[in-house]
Order: sequence, then structure tokens, then C-alpha cells
Amino acid sequence: MRVAAIDCGTNSIRLLVAESGPDGRMVELDRRLELVRLGQGVDATGEFHPEALQRTFTAVDSFAEVIRGFGCERIRFVATSAARDAHNRELFFAGIRERLGIDPEVIPGDEEARLSFSGALSGVAPDAEPVLVIDIGGGSTELIVGGRGGEIADAISLDVGSVRLRERFLHSDPPSAEEVAGATSFIDGLLESSEVEFGSVRRFIGVAGTATSLSAIHQGLAEYQRERVHGSTLQPDEMRQLAQDLLATPVARIEATTCLPVKRAEVICGGALVLARIAERVGEPMVVSESDILDALAQVLLS
Repeated sequence: MRVAAIDCGTNSIRLLVAESGPDGRMVELDRRLELVRLGQGVDATGEFHPEALQRTFTAVDSFAEVIRGFGCERIRFVATSAARDAHNRELFFAGIRERLGIDPEVIPGDEEARLSFSGALSGVAPDAEPVLVIDIGGGSTELIVGGRGGEIADAISLDVGSVRLRERFLHSDPPSAEEVAGATSFIDGLLESSEVEFGSVRRFIGVAGTATSLSAIHQGLAEYQRERVHGSTLQPDEMRQLAQDLLATPVARIEATTCLPVKRAEVICGGALVLARIAERVGEPMVVSESDILDALAQVLLS
């Protein structure tokens, strides 16, 4: 059986096509990503922008061709932070339904956290616990603490992400000291009220666009390479320095000197700042995992 999982976030939409191998393990057949910025302006207006919807529908059209080509029997489309916040999400639902013949699911933050944790541990095997998995998206950040075997002790979804920070606080290019201070204060307030015991964490795993992009930048990759990023490690001081450097660098230079496309380059400074504030509290190196919520969705479809 072949399945297709689609994860639609605030900044990107991703597809994974997979099947079960002879040993029962998931075999990846196709994986792709489009940066559509579905959450453009949602934090300020509470609605999807028409241009953002069109970019997303164009990406889904291309995904639909891939899905048909592989003859997938099961499809699941999940949407996260931006779709939870938008008042006009029925326009979004109708567009997806028309193109894929299924209803998209707006999953709650706690389910997003559970899937992110499961996906991360499917690609990285921590050797100590508690384990903290973080997923810094465009509109929200998932913090999941659990054990090596996959059991979850605590899962929190915070309304802070790379796009949300850029649009709400980091208006200048590069952001001013005052803007950075305001964003930092906002992040710190959310982390302090989360009641996550960061100091008790013994293994730290980062998944999704912010963590993987920062690893690629740190390694100086001219082109993004999943095999180089997966399993790589960032030390606390390296995460802090990455945030400082990106917050002081214009978007055009980030795009010109890294492997990041423009829609990622525009917001990476916000994601880096969130990560730096978390890393300061954890005090442990972060292992980057390419396996995340998308892998967990596909595994559920195959089960």
C-alpha cells in the first residue's frame, strides 16, 4: 500500500509519499517541499491572504499530480498554526477538497506535538532521558518532553514562530536592537510560563525548518543536503551566535551567502532567536533530525 502525507504549516507545505517495505518498515518514495507562506498576515488580520491561498493551491496542484502518479491509496492532509488562527479557513478547506478529494484536518497543538515527538524519535535514538523535542514553525513552537521509548510527559504548543515574530516584532531589515529586545522579551515570557523543566533535559532534538536550516547554515552548505543535516549537532553557544549573526544580517545577504531560499531567509532570524532562548535554558547540544511530524503521519497511514 502506498500513502501520501501532507503537512501544511505557516511557512511551508510538504509532501511525503511512502509504502511499507518487505520488513514492514516505511520506505520513502518521494519527498518535497514548497515555501508558500500560507500564514502571510494571519497574525495581524486573522485571515488568509488571497495571494497566500493561491500559492498554496498551486503547490497542492503539483502534489496532487505526484500522488496520482504513485497511485496512493490513503491521503492525509494536516494543517497547523495558520489554519487554526484564520477566520476564513473554509476557503482553504474548499480549495484542498477540490484538489485532493479529502478534507484537510486542522490538528490541535497537542496532537501536533505528539506527532512531532514520534517522528523525531523515528530518526534519532536518544541515549538518555528526559528528551526534549522542539519544532519551531512559522506560527507556533512545539515543546515536547518525554522518554526514550516515545512516552510523552509534557507537550506544549506556544504561539510563537519565525513568521509570527517577523511580522509582529522584527519589522526592519535587519531588525533594530529595540525590535530584537521586544521579540526576546515576548519569547522569554512564553517560555517562562510554559512550566517546561528545561534544566532537567538530558537530550535535545530539533526538527523541521528552523533547526534544519540553521544546521545547514552552520555547516556552510552551498546546497541543502538532507544527509549532512540529519544527525548533525549544534552546541548552545553556536545556536546563540547563529541568532546574533542572522539578526544583524539583511535578508538579501542571507539569501546570497547561504543555501536558504528567499522565503526561508526572510524569517530565519526569528526562528533562530526562539531556538537561542530555548538553548540557553536547556544547556545541552541539539541533535537535528530530518524525521518529524510528516514521517509520523505517513507511519500512521501505513499502520
